[in-house]
Amino acid sequence: MNQITYFKKIKKSTLKKMNIFIDKDVKIGKNVKLGYGVNLLRGTEIEDNVDIVSNSSIDNCKIKSGVKIQSSVLIDSIVEQGTQIGPFANIRANCVVGKNCRIGNFVEIKNSQIGNNTKIAHLTYVGDANIGENCNIGCGVVFCNYNGKVKQSSLVGNCVFIGSNVNIVAPIKIGDNAFIAAGSTITQNVCENEFAIARERQTNKTNFNNPYLEKFKENP
Repeated sequence: MNQITYFKKIKKSTLKKMNIFIDKDVKIGKNVKLGYGVNLLRGTEIEDNVDIVSNSSIDNCKIKSGVKIQSSVLIDSIVEQGTQIGPFANIRANCVVGKNCRIGNFVEIKNSQIGNNTKIAHLTYVGDANIGENCNIGCGVVFCNYNGKVKQSSLVGNCVFIGSNVNIVAPIKIGDNAFIAAGSTITQNVCENEFAIARERQTNKTNFNNPYLEKFKENP
């Protein structure tokens, strides 16, 4: 078993053995589980029944009850009840992640608000965005918030579905119940209940001489 249940009088030797570091001003509730290599820093507040799996760093955050964090980094942010973070997520400064959300592997969130029950499962960057409730953000989505001079914001409504490998180019607004097709680059506002698709139509050329295969013919 690679976790301990935190108690106020836990021995310092046990924390040291498990490479757990807790700042003096950190507040920890009841039945909080900590794994190897967990760091709790700068006045972080952990409520009851939180599970923090190995190699997580939580710096100046408020973690509400029932949250599970797996091998992730969180800084200057709030995570509401029942949300799952990680593994390998990066929650940067000034984020609020709502209740019962799923922030999955290799997701980075910065200066953003995520509504309740929203899922951002994997390989996504969310910067300077306000995302509503009950949304699904697909794999490989990028909120393009920087134009080379200034950071700009995106506003996403409730019950929005954003398919995989979509680029959301800020500043932009996406209305409630909108659906954005995978592979699209969205540069204009999408209104409520609209379907947006922004990608080149596929064309297949016949009798194509593939140069990649030539080297295999030369050296069978």
